[in-house]
Amino acid sequence: MQDIFDLMSSGEFEQIDFAYDPTSGLKSIVVIHNTALGPALGGTRMMEYPTMEDALKDAANLAKAMTYKNAAAGINFGGGKAVIIGDAGRDKDEALLRAFGRQLQSFGGRFITGVDIGTNPDDMVIVHQETDYNVALPESYGGPDSTSKGTACGVFHGMKALAEETFSNPGLEDKTIALQGTGSVGTFLIEYLVDEGCEVIVTDVDENRVSKIKERFGVRSVAPDDIYSLDVDIFSPCAVGDVLNDETIPQLKCKIVAGAANNQLKEEKRHCKMLEERGIVYGVDYILSAGGVINNANCFIGYDRSRAYKHIAKIGDNIKNVLSISRTEDILMVEAAVEFANRRLETAQNLKKWDLPSEKKIKM
Repeated sequence: MQDIFDLMSSGEFEQIDFAYDPTSGLKSIVVIHNTALGPALGGTRMMEYPTMEDALKDAANLAKAMTYKNAAAGINFGGGKAVIIGDAGRDKDEALLRAFGRQLQSFGGRFITGVDIGTNPDDMVIVHQETDYNVALPESYGGPDSTSKGTACGVFHGMKALAEETFSNPGLEDKTIALQGTGSVGTFLIEYLVDEGCEVIVTDVDENRVSKIKERFGVRSVAPDDIYSLDVDIFSPCAVGDVLNDETIPQLKCKIVAGAANNQLKEEKRHCKMLEERGIVYGVDYILSAGGVINNANCFIGYDRSRAYKHIAKIGDNIKNVLSISRTEDILMVEAAVEFANRRLETAQNLKKWDLPSEKKIKM
């Protein structure tokens, strides 16, 4: 396993925390990447990993992406991520979630979490029994609108902005979209696209979910391996990461890649360059998928759905700014996205920090 301090140094991580609770069986990792803009904010993912090193790598990559996602989204939070190692369907119960909540509480507000793969708002209700530092609670508990719907809304606005730049038309009504992944985010995005008048073709490894989506929305489906080679306008990855790689990119016949999945490029710069050499515009994942975290961040200023979704709609402007930087500076879209986020991070890091007396510190 890679030396932890070497990993932290090379990736500029601030903190990595491992937790184990023998009673519940909790095995979890929290990675805090950067808190220049504020407390680290990122979801909790629960899934099985082949090795502990795989779990740490996933948490670290996602935490770093959250730093850039939150900075680019214009919210005052840094980047972090949590992973719980285990089968969400088999291992998750009240004892495990409450043990995880106690781990969160130990950070004293440096890390705030929400949902991700394998967790849901009902889980956050249980976690909240042990900590003040989690969001994505159901509306019935005072939480925001759906995190997944916010994410899908942001991707939708980003997709429209990319279409305007690529096809000289912000409308999507005559466009064909191949959408990979029919989970919660994918389903909300399909709803947005169908309502817009798009032709949507879907795929998922879960055939039951595909059947329900086809029945509900009247869309077509293809086998998972066939989604890449479809002659479409936009390819939208909304499932797992690393789907854009040496095998899949040569199959693509689209003009735009725009989806909600994290870490879509297996090798960020090399595979972004491959896309651009094929004339495909890459909508950088953490720019487009920031809607959920924007929605959650609005909880800390008194949640108002209208205000939150106006902020989410600005994701379209953000991706246009990234496109402008890419073209002006003649750099890859992934490089332009980092530049866009770094401008805000550098501003925050150069601000004079005020240290309030402890009795006047604001509790989140």
